Amino acid sequence: MTASYPALRLRRTRASTWSRRLHAETVLTPADLIWPLFVAEGAGVEQPIASLPGVSRWSVDGIVARGREARDLGIPCIALFPYTQVDRRTEDGREALNPDNLMCQAIRALKDAVPEVGVLTDVALDPYTSHGHDGLVDAAGYVVNDTTAEMLVAQALNQANAGADIIAPSDMMDGRIGMIRDALEADSHHNVQIMSYAAKYASAFYGPFRDAVGSRGLLKGDKKTYQMDNANAEEALREVAMDLAEGADTVMVKPGLPYLDIIVRVRQAFEVPVFAYQVSGEYAMIEHAVAAGAAERDVMVLETLMSFKRAGCSGVLTYHAAHAAKLLNG
Repeated sequence: MTASYPALRLRRTRASTWSRRLHAETVLTPADLIWPLFVAEGAGVEQPIASLPGVSRWSVDGIVARGREARDLGIPCIALFPYTQVDRRTEDGREALNPDNLMCQAIRALKDAVPEVGVLTDVALDPYTSHGHDGLVDAAGYVVNDTTAEMLVAQALNQANAGADIIAPSDMMDGRIGMIRDALEADSHHNVQIMSYAAKYASAFYGPFRDAVGSRGLLKGDKKTYQMDNANAEEALREVAMDLAEGADTVMVKPGLPYLDIIVRVRQAFEVPVFAYQVSGEYAMIEHAVAAGAAERDVMVLETLMSFKRAGCSGVLTYHAAHAAKLLNG
């Protein structure tokens, strides 16, 4: 039995800063963060993204500088996304297989300059297709599963050969995790991890990201035939179970804040490392609230990130990673 008031006063342990720190149930550190970065062509290039205030595309030399910054801040991993020029986008997304594409250039440069920082790479075709979809489309505009999965395997191997540490398929095709795992094993990439976007929802929160990778104006139709319906939770558990059975090391829920309930259920059901992506729309809402005078950036950033850890996340992909790490190190 527990005591009752006034013998028990729950405010007692909240009365001072040291006591609140001592009794904190959840801890957030820079080691919990993954920093998404956008790669652009050229040298000495920084391209601010209007719909993502404070976020830019960087040429490879700038990406390396961000890698050094991540290392110095204690951020263990960077996630890369390329901005592919329109003239390199095709119906079949074949630039994804180019061993000297922007993604591969950035991977090699990061692993040469800061090998102690992990490199996570996005596996999907939307940065490379002229139609903006994550896969190949048939004559009716339907994203076909099996031939897309074969392309994703080749894309994953291309990135692993360049030095990627974590392959992160974000496409939501059925069966692709098992196919990629088999290919990595056959090619002796035994220690390359797979972080599956296992529960990725068709969401209104992705708009600024599509600006960042240049696919917003290209997308024909929507992605609801392969990304999940936001009404569904049990289906997310089936998706996670499938990807774990096929060889995923970790799983991701995307978006983040609107799907905290999914994070909790996945962690409780599978007891595996679960990550969340605090996506571009979530980031932009915070920044626009700050700009409007409706919020204070520092406390809102840390509170939202703490909510992911409290829900059961092992880590969070967030565009606020560097800012949050500076706050946490301060």
